[in-house]
Amino acid sequence: MKNSLAFLLILLFSSVGDLYSQTELTLEDIYKSGIYRQNRFGPIRWMKDGTGYSSIEKNPNLAGDDIVRYDAVKGTRSVLISAEELIPNGENKPLTVADYHWSEDNSKLLIFTNTRKVWRFHTRGDYWVLDLKDRKLSQLGKGIPATTLMFAKFSPDATRVGYVSENNIFVETLATGKITQITSDGDQDIINGTFDWVYEEELSCRDGFRWSPDGKNIAYWQSDTKGVGTFYLINNLDSIYSKPIPLPYPKVGQTLSAVKIGVVSSEGGETKWFDFPGDPRNNYLARMDFIPNSQEVMVQQLNRRQNQNTVWVGDIQNFSLSKILVEEDSAFLDVHDNIRWLEGEKFFTWTSEKDGWMHLYKVSRDGKTMDLVTQGEFDVERISHIDPASGYVFYIASPDNFTQRYLYRSSLTKIGKAERITPMNLSGQNAYQISTDSKFAIHTFQNTTTPPVYSLISLPKHETVRVLEDNRELKSKVAALKLNSKEFFKVDIGDVVLDGWMIKPTDFDPSKKYPLLAYVYGEPAGATVQDNWADGDLWHHYLADLGYVVISIDNRGTKTPRGRDWRKSIYGQIGILASFDQKAAVEKVLKTYPFIDPSRVGSWGWSGGGQMTLNLMFRFPELYKAGLALAFVSDQRLYDATYQERYMGLLKDNEEGYINGSPITYAKNLQGELMIIHGTADDNVHYQSFEMLVDKLIKYNKQFSMMSYPMRSHSINERENTSLHLRETMKNFWLRSLPAGGR
Repeated sequence: MKNSLAFLLILLFSSVGDLYSQTELTLEDIYKSGIYRQNRFGPIRWMKDGTGYSSIEKNPNLAGDDIVRYDAVKGTRSVLISAEELIPNGENKPLTVADYHWSEDNSKLLIFTNTRKVWRFHTRGDYWVLDLKDRKLSQLGKGIPATTLMFAKFSPDATRVGYVSENNIFVETLATGKITQITSDGDQDIINGTFDWVYEEELSCRDGFRWSPDGKNIAYWQSDTKGVGTFYLINNLDSIYSKPIPLPYPKVGQTLSAVKIGVVSSEGGETKWFDFPGDPRNNYLARMDFIPNSQEVMVQQLNRRQNQNTVWVGDIQNFSLSKILVEEDSAFLDVHDNIRWLEGEKFFTWTSEKDGWMHLYKVSRDGKTMDLVTQGEFDVERISHIDPASGYVFYIASPDNFTQRYLYRSSLTKIGKAERITPMNLSGQNAYQISTDSKFAIHTFQNTTTPPVYSLISLPKHETVRVLEDNRELKSKVAALKLNSKEFFKVDIGDVVLDGWMIKPTDFDPSKKYPLLAYVYGEPAGATVQDNWADGDLWHHYLADLGYVVISIDNRGTKTPRGRDWRKSIYGQIGILASFDQKAAVEKVLKTYPFIDPSRVGSWGWSGGGQMTLNLMFRFPELYKAGLALAFVSDQRLYDATYQERYMGLLKDNEEGYINGSPITYAKNLQGELMIIHGTADDNVHYQSFEMLVDKLIKYNKQFSMMSYPMRSHSINERENTSLHLRETMKNFWLRSLPAGGR
C-alpha cells in the first residue's frame, strides 16, 4: 500500500513537472489554455499618509475579494475589509471588486462591481459604499436602472457621491439615500457627464464631471451629438432579424459634436454655461479641472487642427474667462495630464515640446512666466509623481536607448542635471507608482526575457523592501521552451538610423536562407520596438519556430522618445513617409543579413499596421511577396476626424495627402499573396473599410484571401474560441503563401 502510494505521488509530481517544462510552444497554450498568462499586482492605492497601501486579494474562504493594507516599512498585512463584509443583505456571496476608491479621509470605500464595457473600457456597472465607521454596506442608485452607473466619486467631504446614469448626472446623500437628479436633458443625443465615442477614443475623455473644492457645485461637459453622422454596426448573430447598432461617429471632414462646459449646484438647479470663443463643433474642450482651493476651473481648448491649445481660467461665480496660455505647433499637439498646482496655487506644471524635446515647465498662474523644470536633449516620456513637499518631480526617460525606460528626478525649484534613480543593472523598462510622500514606490521591471516583476522599493536610493510578484513560474515556463532571444539592432537607411528587433528560429542555420516576416505598425499612436515583456512576443516566437525570421522596425513618426522632430516628421503624410522608411529598412536588412531570402518577404500588422502592410504590398510589390492585414483603414477619409485630422491636417487643406497615404489608392498594384481580416462589429475601424477595399480589388480582378469575424470588435477577441481561431487562420496563411524554413 505504501509503495503504491509512493508510486502515485511520483507519477503526480512527474506530471506536474512535465506541465511546467513543456518544450513545444503551441497556439492552444498561448491563446486558449492561458498557460503563459502573467500574474499582475493590484490595483493598489497608496493611503493618504503614505505609510502603507491597499490592494485587492482573494479571500481564502469565500469566492470574493478582501481589501487589505500593507505597512510599507514592516510589511505587516491587515484586512481592512473582508469579503464577508461585502455580502449585501439578502445575498449569499460577496461582491466582486472590479475597482475601488477611498474617500479623501480614507473613512469610506467606493466599490465598483458588476461592470459592463462601454466601447473600449468597463466604465458602467454598480457602485456600493462601505462606511468604515459603522461597517455599513450600501448600494448607490436604488431606483435607477441596474448596471447603468458611471464614474461615481465622493464629494470632498465624503458625505455624498456623484455619478452618471443614462447621460444624466445624479448626486446621492449617503446618510439618507436621497438622490437628486441635477441634469434632466440627457438622452440619445445630449450627453451629460461623459462623452461621445471620439472624445473617449482619441482624447481619453471618459469621466465628464468634477466636484468643486467646497462640494457646492459640479462642473461638467455636455455633448450635443445631433448632426454627427451615424455609422451603423449590424448584429446578425443574436436574432433571426438583423439589429442595427447606431454609433454617432464623426469621420474626416464631417461634423463634430458641439461640446460645452457648465456648472450646476450640487443641490440641483439651473446650469450656467461658459461661453468659449469659436464654433463648438470645430473646437475641442479637451481638459477641465478645478483649480484647488478656488472657484475657478482650468480648461484646455484645442482647435480642430489640434495645433493650438488655449488654456482658459473660468470663474464659476461670474463665468468670466481669462486666457492664460496658448501653446502652438506647426504640426500637431498632444494633450497631457501633468498639471500640478504649486506654492499656494501661484504656479502650475505644464508639459511642452517647445524646445524640441518633451519637458516639464513651471508656469505662473497668469501664464506670464514659464520656466523649464526638466532639461536636456531627451524626452520626458511620462511623469510619475510631482511632489512639492520634497521639491522634486519624478519622471520616466531614456536618453541613451529609445527602447528602454528609467526613473529620473529633477528639482522643482532650481535647474540642474537630471538625476537617474533606477539602478544601472535594471536594463529594460521600469514603471513606478510612487507614494504621496515620495518615500516608497511600487516598482514594475520588465524586459524581453523578464516578465513583469513587482516590488516595493524605498526612494530615492531605490532599495528593494520586498518583492510582491515576480512571475517566476511564467519565466520558467518560457525558459523551458529554449527560444531564441529577441535581438535588438539598428538600421541606417541614410536619412536616419532606425531601431529594430529580430527573432530567429530555434534551429537557425546561418548557412541557409529563411523567409522574412516584418511586423509593422508605423503610426504616431504607438511603437513596436521596445525592450519589454510583450504579450505578442510568443506569437512571433511561434512564427520563428515555424521557420521564419521575424523582425520589427520603428519608422519615423512612431511614439518613441526621440524628440519633437522625430514625432512630427510624419505630419501630413501618414502612410507615405512610413512606407518608404519601412521599405528602405527591409532592403538594408536584406543586404546586411545573408541568411534572409529576398524572394520570401512578407509583412503583417493590425489597425495602423494593417494599413501599413497594405501600403507596402501595393506600393512595393517587387519587394513584398505576401501580406496579412487586420482591422485596417483602407481609406483615411473613412476614419475618425479627431485622430486623422490631428496627424494629417484638415481634408480641405491636404486632400492629396489623404489620397496618397491611403492604400486603397494603390490596390490595382497588388501582385503578391494578400489576406485581409476584420471584425464586423469594429466600432473603431469600421468594417466598411474592409468592404470598400474588397470592392476595389474585385474591380481590378485581384485575387486575395479574406476572413470576417461576425460581431467582433477591433481587438477580434470576443466570443468563444475567437483568439485561437484567428491565430490558426493567420498561421495557415503564412504557411501556404510564404513557405517556411531555411533553404
